[in-house]
Amino acid sequence: MTPLPTPERLATGKVRDLYAAGDDHLLVVASDRISAFERVFPTPVPDKGRVLTAMSVFWFGELADVVPNHLVACDGPRIPKAFRGRALLVERLKMLPVEAVVRGHLAGRGYAEYRKSGSVCGVALPPGLAESARLPEPIFTPSTKARPGEVDEHLDFGTFASILGTRLAEKVREASLELYRRGAARAGEQGLLLADTKFEFGVRRNGELVLADELLTPDSARYWLADGHRPGRPRPSFDKQHVRDWLVGPASGWDCVSALPPLPPEVVTATRDRYIEAYHRVTGLSLADWPRDPADLRQPASRLGQCGGAGDRRDPHREQDVHRPRRPAALQPR
Repeated sequence: MTPLPTPERLATGKVRDLYAAGDDHLLVVASDRISAFERVFPTPVPDKGRVLTAMSVFWFGELADVVPNHLVACDGPRIPKAFRGRALLVERLKMLPVEAVVRGHLAGRGYAEYRKSGSVCGVALPPGLAESARLPEPIFTPSTKARPGEVDEHLDFGTFASILGTRLAEKVREASLELYRRGAARAGEQGLLLADTKFEFGVRRNGELVLADELLTPDSARYWLADGHRPGRPRPSFDKQHVRDWLVGPASGWDCVSALPPLPPEVVTATRDRYIEAYHRVTGLSLADWPRDPADLRQPASRLGQCGGAGDRRDPHREQDVHRPRRPAALQPR
């Protein structure tokens, strides 16, 4: 296979950079940038891009039988050495202009909406559910795909179908719910709860639905420890919630209007630990071994204790280690 020359950058997102890789492929490179409330911090989180890439590759392999995905290669001659470990060679697709969100628990903006209306995205829920409560069944709660600086808006299914067409909307809903169920089952085997997640899809020229972007990473999914879970309060999570909580707390001095301030070293370290811990717990693999042969990724979770994962140090996700300042309603995530 011909090595990829210096690629042409097509776009820069909050976290990922997009490069041309021929007529039919793209190179998606995950940076160490971290964002909150649709803005990017000036401070990177080391290894974050590698975690997002490695975890997406793992899940694309695990869930390939549910729906086709866009992954072509994660290593090899078509991945420039400068991007190795952070880049995916993927199919070019026509991306859908909406996000597919599935919730198995009430959290974030979903919980805020439920408190006001008793429903989320038009899906009626039983009365009296507490924050972080498990829902009777996972629910599909799509949203718009916000432009830079804007916030995603929740959609009911009727509006979602009017954007995509009913047939395609139903395919997206069905695929999203099955991806969530399978992902939640796998996470449960590792002692984690998959509270909610978002998916992005595109279509091929023949109209076939294809899973794209990232998959069940700490940037796109909310993972909680299953042990000791009790509804009625926010839960410590393996994602950037630690960053959001610092940002809206008094220590940051942020006024909700200005550019985001630099992250202090202790917040960067704690956030990096959470991302790496999520990868170890879900996959049973060590980030030190990434990138590796994709054929080696489907390894048993029994390797968890051998790869510097949860059993090797103090668990940074104990209740007393994570403090949850109340956030302004307008800044509630997802």
